[in-house]
Amino acid sequence: MPNKYERFGKRLFDMICSTVGLLLLLPLFAVVSLFIKIDSPGSIFFFQKRMGRDCKPFNLIKFRSMTAINDIGECQFNPGDESRVTRIGRFLRKTKIDELPELLNVLIGEMSIVGPRPEVLKYRHIYVGKFTPLLSLRPGITDFASIKYRNEEELLRQSPHPEKMYRETILKDKLELCLKYKQMISFKTDLSIIFTTLGSILWRHSKAC
Repeated sequence: MPNKYERFGKRLFDMICSTVGLLLLLPLFAVVSLFIKIDSPGSIFFFQKRMGRDCKPFNLIKFRSMTAINDIGECQFNPGDESRVTRIGRFLRKTKIDELPELLNVLIGEMSIVGPRPEVLKYRHIYVGKFTPLLSLRPGITDFASIKYRNEEELLRQSPHPEKMYRETILKDKLELCLKYKQMISFKTDLSIIFTTLGSILWRHSKAC
């Protein structure tokens, strides 16, 4: 059974955080949008169908970090593929700034600040058996798996079979971590994950500098 925080407090926490975050980040959004437009032709934002709560699809919003293509059918997730990543896109991905527009998904109730990362629809068949309970959660911007696999793109680039590695190894481990989160959902857990995520991003960026 969901605890009181999961039933009532978590959504309120999401609304407050996403509203404040979007207001504070407006200047950054303007600067990033300008650089994206200067760097390559195409839209500022990237939309992709992802699997949401109760397996309902929704449009995930990110800053565009790849060269635009005309055929929307080609906009698929290819683990480890960076062939279309733009110059500004590499920076946005490395710092996770490309994910900040997901605060809009949080504000309208499609996502949560903390929760399992939303997968593309082709992986929905994995959410069966022991992983079915995860469908009751709103997908999130960060979680235990996001912290553990913050270098996921580097891992996949090193693999001769990145799609297979993601599907058979990384994704299943992520879902196990999501089950761990579901058992620990609380305000304290969410705060811990948020601060750990911010710390890992800042530490990684400082090392790169």
